[in-house]
Amino acid sequence: MVDRRLAEANVELKHHKRNTRSLINHATPHFTTARLEGLMAIYARPLAGRSVELELGQKHSRRIVDFVRCSYLGLDNHPEIIDGAIEAVRKYRALHWSCARTRLNFNLIGELEETLSSLFSARVITYSSVLAANMGALPLLASGHLTNQKKPLIVFDRHAHATLAFHKATIADETEVATIPHNDMSALEELCRTRENVAYICDGVYSMGGSAPIEHLLALQERYGLFLYIDDAHGISLFGKHGEGLARSKMPDRLGERTIVAASLGKGFGASGGMLMLGTRDQEELFRNFAVAHAFSASPNLAAVGAALASARLHGSSKLADLQKLLQDRLELFDSLLATKHEKSLPIRMVTIGDELTTIGAAKAILDNGHYVSAVFFPTVSKGRSGLRICPTASHTVDEIKSLCASIRMILGGGLVPSPQDS
Repeated sequence: MVDRRLAEANVELKHHKRNTRSLINHATPHFTTARLEGLMAIYARPLAGRSVELELGQKHSRRIVDFVRCSYLGLDNHPEIIDGAIEAVRKYRALHWSCARTRLNFNLIGELEETLSSLFSARVITYSSVLAANMGALPLLASGHLTNQKKPLIVFDRHAHATLAFHKATIADETEVATIPHNDMSALEELCRTRENVAYICDGVYSMGGSAPIEHLLALQERYGLFLYIDDAHGISLFGKHGEGLARSKMPDRLGERTIVAASLGKGFGASGGMLMLGTRDQEELFRNFAVAHAFSASPNLAAVGAALASARLHGSSKLADLQKLLQDRLELFDSLLATKHEKSLPIRMVTIGDELTTIGAAKAILDNGHYVSAVFFPTVSKGRSGLRICPTASHTVDEIKSLCASIRMILGGGLVPSPQDS
């Protein structure tokens, strides 16, 4: 009876194996075409604002406006953050110590983790990337050491980011893994009803638009003891008084022992690296001893640490609210010119086209008009859902956003197809 209900809810409960071979075989022609059209693996140098200069040869270059970078508040070239990176390297006369963090650390990274812990009301551990943070965290979750020594059923949202979903096969060697339709709270609740111990893996803000229903997840946690692991890489800095992110800003002051939030120190935060927000001292000790990217790898380099400390100071000031407001103004402008169906407060816009080659052709024509947007296709999105991924930011000018939207409308014309609601 239980299995029938799960099947009706379209829950995948099976042994997970990698499908890398078929993925590569399907996607290679589209990657090759996008590269040949100059849409991928582009090398450039930054200019002011969101402009970059493409090198086209020894004597030729071209300025374009970038709508690809995820620096939603425009902090990746903020002078205070760049100065923080430079000062850290100058002060320590080093960039990197080649040893595991269980052995030796720059004291500056201890200062960063204490600062972030205070800023976000959690026990923060930093990593060289969000991928590294997730890679270390998910096997520990599968082990049962975070859930009273009982291995949980680990449930993935179908749209969970690749840096989460990639680890399904590894986790499945330790415990049972399920995948449910995107934001399907009925399917998740059915699993919570029928299984003693469930952990849910999702994004806070999804990389192709939309967000997790945080309030509903917290209600399931209260009702069933659901463990939540939320990667809010795209929500950090954009929400909350101190930029704690979409997920953390909707949670109680105390994170507790059944919630972990992963986040980026790049993207909205404007520095480099990743972090985990943990709720207890025991969890922190477990991660520092056994998370592979902490126990057997090195910390973010000193330039990244210095930049993150400078950004943390900015997050504690009134400047953050001004930047958050400016981003919302730019998103409202974009939405007034080009309709999509994404949540208006979120930073990512997706125009679905469907056919991969048509998507690549549209992105190339838009680039020829001076605007760089991402042509996305499988495996970044589902097969048949290719389209244009666009990141308006606080540091795009009004004229830049107007020009991009006019370009998209001219090129796609009547074929403009907004993406479906993902929230």
